[in-house]
Amino acid sequence: MIKVAIAGINGRMGRASAPVILADSELKLVGAFGKADAAYVGSDIAEVASLKQDTGVKISKKADECFTVGKPDVLLDFTIAESAVAHAKSALDHGIRPVIGVSGLSNEAVDELKSLASSKKIGGMIVPNFSVGAVLMMEFARQAAKHFSNAEIVEMHHTKKLDAPSGTSMHTMRKMAEGDRRFNQREVDEHELLHGARGAAHQSGVRVHSLRLPGLISHQDVIFGSDGELLSIRHDSFNTNCFIKGILMSIKAVMKMDSLTVGLEHLL
Repeated sequence: MIKVAIAGINGRMGRASAPVILADSELKLVGAFGKADAAYVGSDIAEVASLKQDTGVKISKKADECFTVGKPDVLLDFTIAESAVAHAKSALDHGIRPVIGVSGLSNEAVDELKSLASSKKIGGMIVPNFSVGAVLMMEFARQAAKHFSNAEIVEMHHTKKLDAPSGTSMHTMRKMAEGDRRFNQREVDEHELLHGARGAAHQSGVRVHSLRLPGLISHQDVIFGSDGELLSIRHDSFNTNCFIKGILMSIKAVMKMDSLTVGLEHLL
């Protein structure tokens, strides 16, 4: 039985994960926490996860309290980048394996967590997107990037998303740029009438455009262009159900790791 704690229990993904973990015979939900001063601290997880029956698991005030009381094997983190890094360091110090479903982590933070996990020989994962379909979209974009020299990304999310570009688009661009590939060689001296109209440019030259609108969940279109043709590789998430398979897969797989891995694609 794998014991799991959730960081960010009152967020969209935290609330969606709790009932799925409770329903899986291989997993046991032993703890959760969110904001230290939140009204839900001390209440049963059922209250924030809209469950019909109490779980007997109380929401802790902070990470260390959750680790001490629940003694989890895995920490599933859906907070924000800065907090997730601190939680992961604490988790690794407690012998707990972090599974981080948070975007916006710096390269320096990722390298630091990799080094810490390797030194302790404890597994961990950073997962930019738990959707199997999204992972395949990124893998297909990586393959297509070998054959096109012009590419742009349009990523679309809900209005409460904090970071831009999204972690998924950043991970996609890193994959496309493997082998030091370069894109979108400038043909004219462009002039933006509004700053940022052409989007942000990755170091590889791939441009990304971030849309934030009500009604969106998580969507990405990778568009490749060449003489006489366009190739569009798109993925759309319409609810949190598409992330569940990847979440369960990551929790179970991380128990067999002795280092930190970035990306769900390594499990497929």
